[in-house]
Order: sequence, then structure tokens, then C-alpha cells
Amino acid sequence: MIRSTKTKSSRLPPIKGRLAAGTAPLHESNTWADMPTPAIDLETKAHPRPARFASVAHSAHGAPATVALFAFLTAASSLNLEDVYGSWVLWGAVAATSAILGCLIAAAGIRPRLRLWAQLASLGLSQFIIGPVLTLNETTLAHVLPTTRTLAQGFVDTFGSFKYVISVTPPLGASGGALMALWTVNLWMGFLACSAALSAHRLSIYLSVLPIFADLAACALLGTRTGTAASLRGILITASLILWLCIKLNFFEKRRGISTGIILLTAAALAIVGPLLIPSYRFTLRDRYDPPLDPYQFTSPLSGMRSYVKYHKKDTLLTVTGLPAGTPVRLAVMDRFDGNVWNLSDSKDALDSSDYRHVGSRISDGDETGTRFRATFVVKPGLNERWLPLAGSANYVGFTHDNDSRNFYYNRSTHSAIYASGLSEEQQYTETGVLAPEPTPSQISKAQAISTSQPKTTDVPQSAGKLATALAGRQATGGKSAQKLAEGLKTNGWFSHGLTGDYPSLPGHGNYRIEAMMGDGGSMVGDSEQYASAMSMMARELGLPARVVLGFIPKDKDGEIDKSRTKGLGKDARTEFTGNDIEAWVEINLKGYGWTAFYPTPKETKTPDKNQNLTPPNPRQLVRQPPVPLTDPLYDKMQAREQSGANGDDAGTDAMNPVLARTLAIAKNVIVYGSPVWIILLICLLIVALKTVQIAVMRRRGSPARRVDAGWTAVAMMARQSGLRLHGTRGEQAKQIVDGLPIPAKDVEEVRAQADWATYSGQNVDEADARSYWRSADDLRRSILKTQHGMRRIRTRLSLKGVTGRFSTRIAPAHWLRTVWERIGYHLKRE
Repeated sequence: MIRSTKTKSSRLPPIKGRLAAGTAPLHESNTWADMPTPAIDLETKAHPRPARFASVAHSAHGAPATVALFAFLTAASSLNLEDVYGSWVLWGAVAATSAILGCLIAAAGIRPRLRLWAQLASLGLSQFIIGPVLTLNETTLAHVLPTTRTLAQGFVDTFGSFKYVISVTPPLGASGGALMALWTVNLWMGFLACSAALSAHRLSIYLSVLPIFADLAACALLGTRTGTAASLRGILITASLILWLCIKLNFFEKRRGISTGIILLTAAALAIVGPLLIPSYRFTLRDRYDPPLDPYQFTSPLSGMRSYVKYHKKDTLLTVTGLPAGTPVRLAVMDRFDGNVWNLSDSKDALDSSDYRHVGSRISDGDETGTRFRATFVVKPGLNERWLPLAGSANYVGFTHDNDSRNFYYNRSTHSAIYASGLSEEQQYTETGVLAPEPTPSQISKAQAISTSQPKTTDVPQSAGKLATALAGRQATGGKSAQKLAEGLKTNGWFSHGLTGDYPSLPGHGNYRIEAMMGDGGSMVGDSEQYASAMSMMARELGLPARVVLGFIPKDKDGEIDKSRTKGLGKDARTEFTGNDIEAWVEINLKGYGWTAFYPTPKETKTPDKNQNLTPPNPRQLVRQPPVPLTDPLYDKMQAREQSGANGDDAGTDAMNPVLARTLAIAKNVIVYGSPVWIILLICLLIVALKTVQIAVMRRRGSPARRVDAGWTAVAMMARQSGLRLHGTRGEQAKQIVDGLPIPAKDVEEVRAQADWATYSGQNVDEADARSYWRSADDLRRSILKTQHGMRRIRTRLSLKGVTGRFSTRIAPAHWLRTVWERIGYHLKRE
């Protein structure tokens, strides 16, 4: 056996010129035993590694302390998300569990048998099974066993929860799978940090701090501007890492304990005082993220009001349990009039009525004053809206299915909500909120209006301004002016829905309809759609901040609020709202009372007959508006039914049949996403991923000598996948490669000789030797692949020859993939 006389073990021969002049050619000698002694230069030189990159002694004895420390640091780094979820219990349970689990999986790598494959399997189990069971516990069986819904939603939330976290206004609670973001970040950052910390390489130990700071930065970006204990947490994490690095790398000297303490205290003082002296601003993603919902895309809620009376007058559309008697339920709030319809503020205005945002289950802290309630809403057939019925100021809205919260948007200024996907029959949700105290008429009359930023009304009929001045132009307060407007319309107007058997009354609430109702020679007849629109226009003309609200009120036969409609008391109080209970009213912003409701619609029993004079009070000569277009140009045609044209006729219903539209959409998705091409591409991706993982295993698994041997196996496997048939010893295989492919014999012989030397020389092979050999093997593999062209190269990339050989027991899917691929190839050849 050849041995080196040097104090340090011999290295592998250099890549260039490592064969002496007496090396036998391939056809004469194919084994290490047949080579003459001078074939390989065994003379080595000591090359000491730099101290900062040298290996440190690996000790399993200190692993528990390292695991505990990095689990704590990982959890502490995610403390920025505590105020996002709004619960120490929720945050603590998920943050601690995921951090500990990630670090334990990293610690399992201390044992060679548990490296890589076992760790990857454990990470997959933790990410896609344990995580969803903990964070989506309401979808499990007995709070322990995952269901198909748990697994499916867990997979989706692994990636989608990050967008949900930054798009929903905190606190989120556990809604929408939001906790999966925290679970994912802590699990993987804890694993990476602890894996590097437990490494025997000094450079890896230095790098172990990067995942901790990455966790800290990621959670800060996902968090809020304030954070939780930001300064204290930063000092604690930094000091812990410095102290651990000093102990781990033997930098800590007991004699210098006092100086070390002084340095740490000085750094802590600077960390605390520095931010107080320098203006700071925390960058968060939620402040830069604009949710995609644009409420202006929806049809004006007021346009479809009459359809509920026409088609569902006696049908129960909504039941509410637990709501105080006589409480109105609002659907939508509109403050923008464009001459045709009342609608929400355009999104570019960024005003109150269009400010709908994703919110968590807890909307506010409930510090408002008023009557508190907890009500359960059940949607009945016929209420096919995107506007979610709510009462008062909501503090909490919870859905039966937690995933429903993804469609929930709330407007804190108008106390209204949108359910983006549309309400469904028997949908149930619970609201906890506060009903503001109602001011008395005397208090309203003394209250001034509050200056409020609202979009300007356009194309308002001149008759609205003239009648407003005649009714309430000289009042001392805004509250008194609003009262005069409501009383004037209620006293002088007449009621009619304009349905079959009613006095003629055109639908719509645009300038043409209001001019016909209040203009010279007009008839002041209509329902709450027209009267609420008219009063809001008149209030705006007087400078009052006004908006139109659409909702339900429990009516009596006169159309007034009737508390007797509510059956039962307290938690059992139950109110059923029908289509006839739909109502529009006006809100004026008054100082000290906020948005106060006014109901300007005449009693529903005050209906006219043909012999009565229906002319508005104080008629004046009005300037006629320009001729109106043939059709009322509503901005949204999503719900064409019951939209009114300029002449008062109902709009047509020529839209595509919804069943046919849905069928076509499903067919399109099946064609696009269900194509066999995707299956073939998926198999190709799996094959490439499988081969990549196999090479990574061969490169890193086992002793250095074994890894050198695996390097030649990888070269031979690439040659076989290129179409060669290899057999025999390494020398014979090398000759077959040279004969079958246009590759220089010298390159193949060098790689073969190194593998033989590592196997048969008896010399020690260290990590540097294995890495150097694999670089040579990779170069040779690339040279083999470059000899292939076109489809031959693709076939080489996708070939599974050699994959199911010595590694078949470790890569279970390999044989299955190879069988599937061979069958596909067989059928393609037949065709």
C-alpha cells in the first residue's frame, strides 16, 4: 500500500497534470493496481485554512441548549405579528410551536441517518399537516384529525395567507387562515437558523444569525407601524446572539467579563436612546398594499330597490335574532350623485363611502357609547346582494364558515359592509356591535352641521335648490334645516310604488325623475327611493353634509318604524324583514351626534287619487334641463333588472343566461387547466426535481471517500442517460465513454483516476478532496450533455436510467415515474 511520508494526509491529484508521464493508456491498464508507482504524485503540502473558516468541534452535548436558544430567538423575532392577530394566546401557541418544531427538525440532522430525507419529510409533515391542524382547527375532526378541507385550505393558505395578512386591517384573529403565515415563517426560519448553528463549520455558525434577522424583518414588513416591544426585543435578540457566538467560537474570556458587560450595556443604551433622538418611520407592506376591491364597480344599490317590493313584497328576505326592537338594518351608504344615480364615492376620490377594507373578525375595540348587542343574521332566498346587512357600529362579525371572511369588506366610516362573492341562501353570520343613542328632535334642532369632505353632486335639478330654499333656507342650525326638509317632503308629498294598481309613479332617482317630481307642473308622488334622493340633493344645495342610506326597517302599515314587529325579548328577540321593509333614508352629519337619520318619505297610507292636486308647494318658473338621453346611462350593468330608463320604463333583461355563462366559464377552465399537456409538464418537472435531489444526496451523503465514488457514479449515470451502454470496471467505463462520445480522453481519464485513487490508495480523503472531485465530475457531466443536441438533450435530461438503481430504496417514486414515462414514450412511438 502506498503511504505518504508527510504529516498531513495526502490530497487527491490536481485536476491538471496529476498523471505522471508513465501513466498507462486506457487500453493497457484500467485499474489502480495495474498502474506504476509514479502514476500519481502523492506529495502533498500543508495548506492551513483561515481561522475564521476553520471547523469547530461538533458536540451533541451542547445541542439542546442551542435548540432552546434558537427556538426562543425565532419566536421572539415574530413578536411583530402579535398585534396583527390581536391575541397573545393565538400568537404564542403558533409562534412557539412552529419555532420549536423547526429547530427540532434541524437537530435531527446531527444523526447522519436522519439527514436530508428525514428532515424534508418532517418539514413537509409540519408545514402541510401539523400546521393546518393547529391554525385551521375549526376544520378538523375532534380538533385533532385533519379533514380534506383542512389539508386543501392549509396548502392554499401556505402561500395565500401572506397576502391576506397585509390586505386585512388588524386584528385578524384566526380568520381566513391568517395564522399560516406566522407558522410558515417561524418553521422555516427556525429550521435554517438552527441547522447552521449546529453545523461544525465556523462560516455556517456565523451565517446562523441571518435567518433570525430575516424572520425579524419579514414579520416587521407583515406587521403594523407600532410593533410590540420593538426596542427591547431587538436588544435581547442581538445580545443573545453575540453572547452565543462568543461562547460557541471560544471568543469569550472570563477575565474580560466586566469589559464585555460594559460594552453590552453601552450598546443597549444606544439602541434605546438612538431611536428617541432620530425620527423613525417603520415601513410596512400593508401601508403600501391597495386592496383590489373597487366598490364603484357595483350597480348603484338604490337602483334595484323597487325590485324587492315588486317581486318579494311579502317574502321574508332576512331574519335577525338578538337585535333590539325597532332597529334599522343598513345595506349600503351612498354619497356621490352624478346626475343619474346615487352611488359610492369613486375609488380615486378615496372618500368615506368607498373606503371598504378587508378586516379581521374583530373590527374595533368596542369603545363606542350606546346600546350593545349581539345579533345573528340569516339570509333568506331573494336577497341576492353583495351588500351585507348589518346594524349599528360593528365590533365583531363572525361567519359560520371561517373562509367566508375572505369576502368580507367593512367600511368603518359608514358602518356598512360588502360581501364580494354575493350572499347565498341560508347564509348565517353573527354581529356584535353598538347602537348609538338617538338624539331627540329638540337636540337635533340645536345641532350644527359638521363640515365633511364629500364628492360634489353634479347635474342637480334647479328645482331641488329652489324648493330647498323655500322650505328651509332661513334656519339657524343645520339640524333645524334638515328637519324642515324632511317635514316639508313628508307633509306635501304623496306615496306610491308605481306598481300594478298603484297611482302612476316612475322608478329611478336621477335628475330627470326628481325634476318630474318637484318641477313646475310636476307631481310629488313616489316612494323612499325618490324622496331620499330629493332630500339629499336639497340638503347638499343648502351646504349640509348628506348621504343616502339603503336598508331595512321594521314597518307598520303606514311605513313607520314599528317595534311590535320584533317578537320576543333580549337574546330571543326575532325580527323578520320582508321585501316591503326595504327603505331609503337620509343621514346628516351633526355636531355631537354624528350621522343622524331622517326619514322624508310620506306615510305609505297617504296615497293620491286622480282628483287631488299633486303639485309641489311654492311652484316657481324653473329653467328646463337639456333633453335627456334615450337611456339612463347607469355605470354598471351587472344587475340590469329594475334599472330605469329616462322615460321611467324598466330596463331590459337581455344579459346572458347566468346558467349558460357559468357553464361556459367552467368549460373554459376545464379546457385550460385540465389539458393533458399540464400532466406531461408536471411529470417532466417531477423527473427533473427527482434527479436534482438525487445528485444532491450523492454529493453530500456519506464519508468523503464514498462521495468521491458517488461522483463517478453520477458521471456514468449521465453517460447512460445519453444513450451509452456502460459495463465493467471504471477503466472500461471510461474507455466506453471516450469511444461513444466526442470528449477528450484526458478529461475522462483524470476523473476516473481520481476515483480509483480514492478507493484503492488507502490514503485519507477529506472534505476538500470530495468537493474538488465533484467539481471535476460536474465539469465532465456538462461536457457529456453538451455533446447532445435538440431532442436528444431533452431526452437525456428526462431519462431515468440509473435513477432506480442503487438509489431505488431511497427514492421511492423513481420506479413509478420511470414506468409512466416509458409508457408515454411507447404510445407516442406507436402513434
